[in-house]
Amino acid sequence: MTGPGGQRPGWWQDAVIYQVYPRSFADGDGDGVGDLTGLLERLPYIASLGVDGVWITPFQPSPQVDQGYDVSDYCGVDPLFGTMKQFDDLLDAAHGMGLRVILDVVPNHCSSEHPLFQAAIAAGPGSPERGMFHFLPGSDGGLPPNNWQSVFGGPAWSRVDPGSDTDQDWYLHLFSPEQPDWNWRNAAVGDYFEDVLRFWLDKGVDGLRIDVAHALFKAEGLPDTEGTGGVVNGLRSNPQVSDQEEVHEVYRRWRRLTDSYAPERILVGEVNLAPERAARYTRPDEMHQAFAFAFVKLGWDAADWAAVGTELEAARRAYGAPPTWALENHDVPRSVTRFGGGSRGLRRARAGLLAVLGLPGGAYIYQGQELGLPDVEVPLGARVDPMWAKGGVSRDGARVPLPWTTAPDSSYGFSSDSAADPWLPAPVSWGSRSVQTQRTEPGSTLNLVTEALTVRRQLIDKEIFTPGDPCEWRVEDHGLLICARGDNVVLAIAMGDEPCRLPEGNVLLASAPLSPDGLLPPDGAAWLLRS
Repeated sequence: MTGPGGQRPGWWQDAVIYQVYPRSFADGDGDGVGDLTGLLERLPYIASLGVDGVWITPFQPSPQVDQGYDVSDYCGVDPLFGTMKQFDDLLDAAHGMGLRVILDVVPNHCSSEHPLFQAAIAAGPGSPERGMFHFLPGSDGGLPPNNWQSVFGGPAWSRVDPGSDTDQDWYLHLFSPEQPDWNWRNAAVGDYFEDVLRFWLDKGVDGLRIDVAHALFKAEGLPDTEGTGGVVNGLRSNPQVSDQEEVHEVYRRWRRLTDSYAPERILVGEVNLAPERAARYTRPDEMHQAFAFAFVKLGWDAADWAAVGTELEAARRAYGAPPTWALENHDVPRSVTRFGGGSRGLRRARAGLLAVLGLPGGAYIYQGQELGLPDVEVPLGARVDPMWAKGGVSRDGARVPLPWTTAPDSSYGFSSDSAADPWLPAPVSWGSRSVQTQRTEPGSTLNLVTEALTVRRQLIDKEIFTPGDPCEWRVEDHGLLICARGDNVVLAIAMGDEPCRLPEGNVLLASAPLSPDGLLPPDGAAWLLRS
């Protein structure tokens, strides 16, 4: 297979990628769960937005304890989502539309049903098979080997066989007990994953997004930590499981592998660290991109945005790679809700997305963000996120299936079978936010995004937007956040409660109409071109 034609060297540096969470994108077989058939059928919609590619979260075989991030076969397709032939057809179709395809790889952990973990269980204590994972006998008193906590809540260790007198081993899982961690100090693990990467690269995928990229190596000896760990921030609060220096050699090895392919392939890291640490993963011989996680966590505060933007700019200057901007993904509350909810949250989310699309570097849009979808309050009995069951935090609200139509069925066009209930229930008002509705509304969020992507492409083609543009961040009167992008472009966001006078320049695009005297309304954003 060949990739999309006309690829520019370094295409990824200013590419906009659309994140697809397959379960919730489109259901092609009518069982209430999104799949590859649904994605293929809706691929023209993604292309029509004007994005450069798609990132598809895991669809490989999995017991689905963590909605696919517990992988039991890294080189297959789960029947829940379709077949390998359907994936091949999807890849060909995407390339035919000029879309690049990025897949998830989950190298920190696998499913407890993975054949290599099952072989380790069967082989018993001290066996070479157990060396591919973290198996240790418990401490005195039948306690786990150390005090590490799972990100999902509770101890990060489980007994192999609590009822056995002969097998006293525990195994490490930074997430759920059904997700044992690989032992990356064992060379066999590195060899195994190189084969996994080759499998997908040989098929023609354009890039690989690396899940939990910073946590593959644990501190030598697995010592206790002073932190408490726990839900959501567990990896960052436990330095023993995060950002170990040895991990960088993995990405140097993987970069040599991707560099051996043509057209150009990329590595994108989920590196949930402070900007100056995350940027180290994008040195010239490591990954191509790492998400600017600090933006995913921001509220609506001009000083905070300016501080984080300045930090990211300093990291870019130190290590060379432009930031990779995102405000949403499948693991965090949607920005409409995060920025206050309701109509004001929507105005802010529109402004934030326009700002992100105007910043230098790559950008990622999470499915439904272009519709201005809020988080959904999923009924307690319908929640399936293991973080909810174990730690009281639910990501289900950001994963409710997309509304495609105003059809009065329970899925709003998500499922090919109008009688099928989607795997997470949609709220009653969902159809009013649908693709069908927004396509015909001139001021809709969907039309704002498509216009912004069109203007962005024009500015890139004219070399007015370049990925290496420096950014100078500042806050002016009345909470006006300014990012001066190079010599030609200014991004302005009114983050206070009053209308703001814009800097000099021609307004290229705004997230909300300006007042008759040219003021930017509160919670609005604009791109300006200096003459």
